[in-house]
Amino acid sequence: MLKKPNAVIEVDGDSLELYQKFTSKKTGLIIILCLLLLIVSILAMNSGAMELDPTDIIKTLMSIGTEISSVVVWRIRLPRVLAAVIAGAGLAVAGCVMQNNLRNPLASPSTLGISSAAAFGANIAIIVLGAGTVQSSAAQPIIVNNPYLVTIFAFVFSMGATLVILMLARMRSFSPEAIVLAGVALSSLFGAGTTLIQYFAESVQIAAAVFWTFGDLGRAAWTEVFILAVVVGLSMVYFMMKRWDYNALDNGPDAAKSLGVNVERTRFFGLLVSSMITAVTVSFLGVIGFIGLVAPQMVRRLIGGDHRFLIPISALMGSLLLLVSDTFARTIISPIVLPVGAVTSFLGAPLFLYLLIKGGKRS
Repeated sequence: MLKKPNAVIEVDGDSLELYQKFTSKKTGLIIILCLLLLIVSILAMNSGAMELDPTDIIKTLMSIGTEISSVVVWRIRLPRVLAAVIAGAGLAVAGCVMQNNLRNPLASPSTLGISSAAAFGANIAIIVLGAGTVQSSAAQPIIVNNPYLVTIFAFVFSMGATLVILMLARMRSFSPEAIVLAGVALSSLFGAGTTLIQYFAESVQIAAAVFWTFGDLGRAAWTEVFILAVVVGLSMVYFMMKRWDYNALDNGPDAAKSLGVNVERTRFFGLLVSSMITAVTVSFLGVIGFIGLVAPQMVRRLIGGDHRFLIPISALMGSLLLLVSDTFARTIISPIVLPVGAVTSFLGAPLFLYLLIKGGKRS
C-alpha cells in the first residue's frame, strides 16, 4: 500500500500577514465583548433597590462581604445575571445555526414556532390546570403557583413543535424555505390556540398567563441556571465540532456534499440541538424574542460568515444584548421591573430593520 505523502503548503509573507490580520480582528472583537460583558455584569449586580458599589460586589464574590450583600448578590442578582448571560448565548447560537442550516437570515427560534408552542403549553398549565392564581400580596397580586407544571408543559409543547419541524426537515422534498414557512404556520396555529384558551379563562388566569409570556429572568434560581449552563455548554461544544460543516453549507448543499458533508444529518441534528436550547430557555424564563435573530446578524456583518468565529462571537453578543436589556428593564423606572421580553423586542425590532436596510443598500 502506498503511503500518502505529507502535504506541504507554502505561504508567502503577504498571505500570512493578511491571514494574521484576518484572525486578529476577530480575536480583538472577542476580547472587547468579554470585557464589555464583565463590565455590564458588575453594573447589573450593582443595580437594584439596594445599591452596592463594585468593591462590595467583588468582596462578596470572594466571600468577604457583609451578610446582607451576600444574600443580595448570591441569592438574587448573580443567578439573574448568569441566566441572562447563558440564555442570551444559547438563543444567539441557536439562531446562528438555524440561519445556516436553513440558509435563511430570518430563521430563529421565534420564526420556527418553538416559542409560540411553549407559550401555548404554559397557557394550558396556567388556565386549564389552574397553575395561575391570585394572592393577597399587594406587591405581586398575580402569581404562578405551580411553576414546575408550567415549565414541563412549556417544554413538552416546544419539543412537540420541534419534532414537527424536524420531520419536515427529514423530507427530501421539503426545502429550507418551506421549513421556515411551516414554522410561521405553526406559530400562527399555536397563537390561535392560546387566544382561544384565554378567551374562556377568568381574568386572573389571563393575567398570570400573560405575565409568564412576558419573559422574566428573575425566575431563574441556581437549579435553572445549572441546567441552562449544561445544555448550552454541551450544545456549544457540538456546534464548534461541526463548524467546518456549517462553513461548507454556506456555499450551498451541493457544494457541501462535494466536500463530504452529510447535509441532511447535519441539518437534522443542528435544528434538534438548537431547538433543545430554545425549549429549555423558554420553559424556564418565558418568551424572549429577537435575541436569536438579531445577534447573529450583527456579528455576521462585523466579521463575515466563518463559523469558527461566528458561533462564539454570536454567543457573546447574545449574552451582552440580553444582559443590557434586563439591566435596562430593572432600572429605567425602578422599582418597577419591565418584562425583559418586551424590552428585547422593543430594542431588537428597530435594530433588525436597520440591519436589513443597511444590508439592502450594500447589495
